[in-house]
Amino acid sequence: MVEPARPGEYEVLASETVHEGRIITLVKETVAMPGGGDSVREMIRHIGAVCVAAVDDEGRIVMIRQYRHPVRGYLWELPAGLRDADGEAPLATAKRELAEEAGLAAERWALLANNLSTPGFCTEQILVYLAEGLSAVDLPEGFVVEHEELDMTVERVPLDEAVQRVLAGGIRNSSAVIGVLAAAQARATGAQLRPADSE
Repeated sequence: MVEPARPGEYEVLASETVHEGRIITLVKETVAMPGGGDSVREMIRHIGAVCVAAVDDEGRIVMIRQYRHPVRGYLWELPAGLRDADGEAPLATAKRELAEEAGLAAERWALLANNLSTPGFCTEQILVYLAEGLSAVDLPEGFVVEHEELDMTVERVPLDEAVQRVLAGGIRNSSAVIGVLAAAQARATGAQLRPADSE
């Protein structure tokens, strides 16, 4: 949970939209500082995303190798996607992304973690789910594989090996790091997870 500032602290004095895109909006805000004076903060408003740590009955986690243009290379990630469908609940987005990217459905879902990916300048929140009881499904009706998704590789990696890949620097996507480590910890300890419809 994000602890809100006390009334009167960090009050927004002015706000200007610099750029508005499909996924992000760049905003410049002037903020009153608690010690006096003010400061300008540039921030990105983001529509949010979901990520799925899908673990099969053999203890293997579903990993995806995908090209990411900002880093000019391929990353190993978990099935994930933007919350870009109007009114779609986050869990529904997670189920859709698992089907679209990995051709899978899951019987059991729980919320593993909330990831504020870069809170120093961005509002993006990624909800990371644990999905178990996997089965193959057809691609959702109307879904067309295109762009970087045409070049994706899907593999199932033993969870302990995926943890080692994180520690060795082979998995660097933040939500994948969180998903792998949280899934491994939850399965090893039987930790109590939040219901999948939590936020």
